[in-house]
Amino acid sequence: MNYKLLTFLLALTCAFFTACSGDDDIIEGSLIPPSTGDNTTPDDGEVSTHAYTKLLEVPQLKAGNTFVYHAVKVGGDSIMNYCLEYDREKYHSRWVAFRFDGNTRNKSVPRKDYGISPQYPQDPKLNPAWALEHDALYGSGYNHGHLVASADRLYSREANDQTFYMSNMSPQIGNFNSGLWADFEQEIQARGRDRSFCDTLYVCKGGTIDRSSDILKYVARGRMAVPKYYFMAAVAVKNGGYKGIAFWVEHKKYSNSYSSASEMRKFALSIDELEEKTGINFFHNLPDNLESAVEASYNATTWIY
Repeated sequence: MNYKLLTFLLALTCAFFTACSGDDDIIEGSLIPPSTGDNTTPDDGEVSTHAYTKLLEVPQLKAGNTFVYHAVKVGGDSIMNYCLEYDREKYHSRWVAFRFDGNTRNKSVPRKDYGISPQYPQDPKLNPAWALEHDALYGSGYNHGHLVASADRLYSREANDQTFYMSNMSPQIGNFNSGLWADFEQEIQARGRDRSFCDTLYVCKGGTIDRSSDILKYVARGRMAVPKYYFMAAVAVKNGGYKGIAFWVEHKKYSNSYSSASEMRKFALSIDELEEKTGINFFHNLPDNLESAVEASYNATTWIY
């Protein structure tokens, strides 16, 4: 056989097996994805093929939106702090995704100091042409509601500060932001930090912006959508076993009675049901048979207590 041809075929075979191995590692939840050569996010409004899109917590992306990720250094390695899918016509993220694991579940720093200005800076990863300016929701009548909660990312100063970018904000009614929704966030945080509950907890959260019927109004000079509903989807992995749950909550004022565990469980549903409501394909990086089983059922009492 021609020597040059043999060398080419051997190189091609090695490249194929290396690529397959890398993808398997990502689907299984590896902290470090294959090297991408840089730490930038495409800003052309098209779906990205970045390696982070293959992480288990990342839903299937919608064509025309922008994939944005924020990474931090942990122990010398770069890991994804969280990512989001940004709709530049609605000036709002379609969803955010992140995980609690051995590196990210720790509580090592406090919330960002309120004295730091701007409190909610423009996202440096977004093209300024379609990114909201800093503190854009002041005077709107709505809170700067975190999608990735500040308390979700307390393992480093940089990780927490990144949750204050405007791309991670959603206009939320004050009572909702600090009441019922905060209660759900605290439950998910508690499960994610409980090593007896999970080795890794994969989380996706967001507000409804795809359909006009699921948008209450627009604020920030008529640019930013106000979701009518908020949602969470989570998959916990413990000793190789998987379990999932989802929550669907109308964006309105609630009385304190909804903070009880029994009332909160009424908002639970299967991930399959949440997919029908949102049109988002969650956890699609799981093998099909495992995805079907995890998304079809849930046990609310194992998550909210």
